[in-house]
Amino acid sequence: MIGKPAILALIVLLAAASTSLVAQTVTSGLRGSIPLNEEGQAAPIAPLRNSAERETRNYPEQPPVIPHTTEGYQIDMNGNKCLSCHARARTGESQAPMVSITHFMDRDGQFLASVSPRRFFCTECHVSQSMVTPPVSNDFIDIDSMLSRAAPGGRR
Repeated sequence: MIGKPAILALIVLLAAASTSLVAQTVTSGLRGSIPLNEEGQAAPIAPLRNSAERETRNYPEQPPVIPHTTEGYQIDMNGNKCLSCHARARTGESQAPMVSITHFMDRDGQFLASVSPRRFFCTECHVSQSMVTPPVSNDFIDIDSMLSRAAPGGRR
């Protein structure tokens, strides 16, 4: 059992540690030089890409990204603007890719006549792309590049 003096010493130690943490500033990373106890200016919202070209997927089962803006789209229990172009019945006139067949399955793997309620909210998985420079460097290598390096005669 911890005595009262030990508890008081622990409280004083924690108070001193938290005071020194608040005064620290971060000199790199996404915060810049803003102290941890201050809130910095929000970055301006970057413009969204708006093109007809499809992005390459980097791994199997990656949800495709949205190559156009979805600003102002209604996607809620009452409606889904995405389906006005991507629904099975609308792709002929819109020339948009049809919603994947996996979006018509329920959790038991049974196919439904319309998009499953659990796949109805598109922007839970699919995102529009912004035109920005990545704030942190990335050395991600897609699976095809990794396999070609590992294959005999492949690039190393």
